[in-house]
Amino acid sequence: MPIEMQRREEQDRSIAGRFEMRRRLPDPVLDGIVTDICGYRETAPGHFRNVEYASLAVPLVISFAEPFAIGLGKAPGDNDRFASFAAGLFAGPVMIESFGTACCVQINFTPLGARRFFRLPMSELTDSMVVLDDVLGAEGMALREQLGNAPDWTARFDLAEAFVTARLASAAETPLEIAWAYDRIIASGGRTRIASIAERLGWSRKHLAEKFTDATGIGPKTLSRIVRFNRALGLSRQPTAGWADIAADCGYADQAHLVREFRDLAGETPTALVSR
Repeated sequence: MPIEMQRREEQDRSIAGRFEMRRRLPDPVLDGIVTDICGYRETAPGHFRNVEYASLAVPLVISFAEPFAIGLGKAPGDNDRFASFAAGLFAGPVMIESFGTACCVQINFTPLGARRFFRLPMSELTDSMVVLDDVLGAEGMALREQLGNAPDWTARFDLAEAFVTARLASAAETPLEIAWAYDRIIASGGRTRIASIAERLGWSRKHLAEKFTDATGIGPKTLSRIVRFNRALGLSRQPTAGWADIAADCGYADQAHLVREFRDLAGETPTALVSR
């Protein structure tokens, strides 16, 4: 998931011209709720494979064509086909395959934004893909039909933004304590001690974990691991970075600890991952 994006739609065709992708950074009214909206269409036959590493994006995928094959922490099997769905947080690599005919709109939510939008405990989505009508019912199916009938990506993105904005109008706000705890973990790069957050809130660690899991789908410790991993991955792409220094900077016990975390959250060693 790109961290920085221009506030505009952009189109990217692969070198081989096998797919098109458009992105939109959402309207400012959705700041902190939606990170971006994507349109994806494959334009030539083929077998596409992609691996997404542990992230904090909660996607809502609305498909108009063949389903994707998706495996959590493993290669997808014959029964792992998903068309329109929402996916909760997963602390590991996600393997995605498609076959040259996929077409979809994907709305990427923040964890706290997803809790407000779906109006469900996020633990109901953790480590899974839940089909569209189970998370949004008739509203979701109507949205899919509208998006499918729209004349172009711009119209689809406008519809998607309007749908999210309208649904949020009557959604409950995120509890201030949880929003504060979430922001502390993000701002610290995952290095803040969970015990200190609970202490500042006057909560037990168990109570914090329960509230946090309802809001994000995972506990604060797991969220910290994902935040720290993504920071380390970002630092590794700087030309002068060394793994030992990155491990120390990100708060890992040592380089071996960093390697184990990369294996768990990305399915690869740091060196293999960065060499791609």
